[in-house]
Amino acid sequence: MTQQYAVPADPEAARRRAEHRAERITAGASELEQRLADLLRAGLAGAEQAGYGSWEETAARMVDAQAPGLAARVRELGSIPGSGPGWPARLLEECALLHLLDQGWLRRESLPDGLAAAVRTRVGLTARPTGPPVRDNWLVLAQYDTVDARLTTRRIWLHGTATDRTALLLSYGAAGRAPEPALPVGSALDAEVSAYPGGAGRPRVALDEQFAPPVPTGLRPPGVTTGRAAERYGEALREDPWLESVPVTLDRVVPIPDGDSWQLADAEGETALPLTPGARDRPGWWRLVALSGGHPVKVFGECGHRGFTPLTAWPAGPGGAVPLS
Repeated sequence: MTQQYAVPADPEAARRRAEHRAERITAGASELEQRLADLLRAGLAGAEQAGYGSWEETAARMVDAQAPGLAARVRELGSIPGSGPGWPARLLEECALLHLLDQGWLRRESLPDGLAAAVRTRVGLTARPTGPPVRDNWLVLAQYDTVDARLTTRRIWLHGTATDRTALLLSYGAAGRAPEPALPVGSALDAEVSAYPGGAGRPRVALDEQFAPPVPTGLRPPGVTTGRAAERYGEALREDPWLESVPVTLDRVVPIPDGDSWQLADAEGETALPLTPGARDRPGWWRLVALSGGHPVKVFGECGHRGFTPLTAWPAGPGGAVPLS
């Protein structure tokens, strides 16, 4: 029988490939900076007449530059003109964030480690888990899928009962196909995970060894006030200015109407978090209102600059997790 041996990777070749890709990304970021300067010099009003095609062409060049993260942000920027009232302000905001990311990449060598890691991730450089495996009894806080024309993305939020650490499992599948794994909300999983590099607001992990299948549990994650949740998001922005939200569990909050929208108010305090515009579009939104009935509940979700998106809730008394996503 012929034996097959793995060929060891060539570190020098890997280094040259990484340097070559970095050079291409730098060229792409420099080109994008010129594109943004031209846009602002000509005035934002012309962006609506220019149409989406020119931005799609720019995004394609970012793909050629091996910077898929820049390409994705360019596509988002290109969809803003003509998107409804207030689009010039939103376009200017997105231009500023994209300019900040370009400059972060071009000056990455002088950045603090956490911010530099966030920049590399945001431009689209993939990384392998670098943290040592951490074994814990992980509570499955939430699971939901997002779908676009190319990809289905699954997000599973976990919380370690011993480490008091919230972590994110990301998996991908072809559009229309559910990714793996699938973990039931409200269960606990005895497993090891390894962390990816990134700032405090991007707690992504890889699922390593599972020592037992997930089992139902009555355990709940600790919660904080709405004021502390907003502080956590602000703190995470220092390491990742492009961060949309952070995972937070709110303790003893009550959903109450707020004009045409809703907010989650502290039962014993005077602060509240507004719900994100899309929160009420989720099919499980009214479960939160029904579960509360005007009484305090515990809610896990994502807190960001647009507000709070509830994903899972627990009643004030005994009872299991109620998925809202």
